[in-house]
Amino acid sequence: MMTPRDIVLANLNHTGAPRPGMTFDGDRVNDMLGVGIGASQNYTRKRWTEGDKEYYDDEWGNLWVRFVGGCANGEVVTAALPSWDGLDALKMPDYEDSSRYESMKETFAQPTDKFKLAHIGGWIFDNARYLRTMEVYFMDMAMYPDELKQLHSKVAKVYEAKIHGAGSAGADGIMIGEDMGTQTGLLFSPDMFREFFKEEYTRLIDLAHEFDMKVLMHSCGMNWEIIDDLIDCGIDCFQFDQPALYDMPALAATLRERKVALWSPTDIQRVLPTGDREFIESETRRMLDTFEGCLITKNYPDLPGIGVKPEWDMWAYNVIAERT
Repeated sequence: MMTPRDIVLANLNHTGAPRPGMTFDGDRVNDMLGVGIGASQNYTRKRWTEGDKEYYDDEWGNLWVRFVGGCANGEVVTAALPSWDGLDALKMPDYEDSSRYESMKETFAQPTDKFKLAHIGGWIFDNARYLRTMEVYFMDMAMYPDELKQLHSKVAKVYEAKIHGAGSAGADGIMIGEDMGTQTGLLFSPDMFREFFKEEYTRLIDLAHEFDMKVLMHSCGMNWEIIDDLIDCGIDCFQFDQPALYDMPALAATLRERKVALWSPTDIQRVLPTGDREFIESETRRMLDTFEGCLITKNYPDLPGIGVKPEWDMWAYNVIAERT
């Protein structure tokens, strides 16, 4: 009998999975054991409120602001690198500290038949854009390409340390996150992806593969133009929350051809928020059929944030559970 780990790997590897992988919260089926990286012993978050705004810093040196009672993150109000003059002196967070991986190592060392996934944070674009602020970062791509590549190299070294830590802790895979798309296309051109990211992506993913870890990548938006580039870099699985944004049969054909998997909930934008039970159930079945053999299913963790009631989410789950 196949274990949950076997089920996940069979979908990732396209080796005849008898059912989709399932990663649902609560008392529902969950084939994965996910663990994050521990807190730094050299950093304590500062947080304070001024009127209706809350300010806080992050480990990278950025200062954020959010409305009290509003979204969880807000936006960067003061970047850690406001001028390129400070690039050489820019201090990166310390992820080489082995103590940050002790809890992960202990958890993964316990008897389990689940796929052990290390959540290691964002990725190169995800962190670099905040270090300059988003609007400045996009100008940098055109005006300061050499400096930007140096910044990417510094960020990549942080993720190199995270990969070593996760691999040494015994993870089966790592989870990374890069939101690179809008509703209609990329935030930058495919050529810019190839110029600024592809080499570092490939180097880091190759390192993860040396530890025999799969690389699962979250990304919101429409990334179709660089799907093949990302697969060339070594991505093993795409975690998309909006699969209906894509031509799903075309995406499935590419994933099957390139032996890559999809990790996804029932679409959180066009399907689940409708509250239409028949539509939710039929679209969930369509996703299961379209990506059969290379699919890991999941719930979306913030249902209130997308206007979805728990019972709507359960309608989708029950359809998936019928395949077990």
